Amino acid sequence: MKSILLPLNVEGSETQVKIDHVYCIGYAGRSLEKTMEHIIELEKIGIPRPEEVPTLYPVRRNSLNQSGEIQVLGNESSGEAEIVLVFGDSEDEVYITVGSDHTDRSLETVDINKSKQICDKPLAQKAWNLKDVVNHWDDLILTSQVMVNDEWVDYQRAKINEIIPLNEIKDFLSKKGAAMKNSVVFSGTVPLLDGFKYGTGFKMSFIDETRNSEIHAEYAISRLEME
Repeated sequence: MKSILLPLNVEGSETQVKIDHVYCIGYAGRSLEKTMEHIIELEKIGIPRPEEVPTLYPVRRNSLNQSGEIQVLGNESSGEAEIVLVFGDSEDEVYITVGSDHTDRSLETVDINKSKQICDKPLAQKAWNLKDVVNHWDDLILTSQVMVNDEWVDYQRAKINEIIPLNEIKDFLSKKGAAMKNSVVFSGTVPLLDGFKYGTGFKMSFIDETRNSEIHAEYAISRLEME
């Protein structure tokens, strides 16, 4: 298996992290009741109920995208701002950044894992050391916006206390036998403000008000034309 190198800017210092595995954690809401409400909503639009909650989806390494643009098929794919954990060579080398679990919603009704595989996973180049934010984890904020009809529309905004806590994320990965060393893990998202929206661009931010710091990334969504 050939590793890839993921470039990150951590507190102004450039580094590269060797990556062997990429995973997405789905249905990672901290409130099981709210998570089940979301699952029922998805069932109504044809997305099948998961076999377990949370759910782990392996993703191809070359889906990681920091270029500022992704290409997609069809008109029904959308992003979601996510906690992204980047695990390096040692237990002390863990970074946190923001990424988008961009997913083909039409394919999601047929096969959820394939719907995640088909789209690139954009993520920011800037990252924080996990140790610098772990003591105020629940106060971190995820936000996103979607470009719809040439206007940015608010899509998500919530503290990550809506997502299972860090220790449960790690316990879940261990339970599933997922290798954390040299891995990128999209570790959960916050609720949408007003349902799925399909646009031509996506902005996402991770906000740390305690340290007055922010990670921001955005990408254009180019739709390939079908003959």
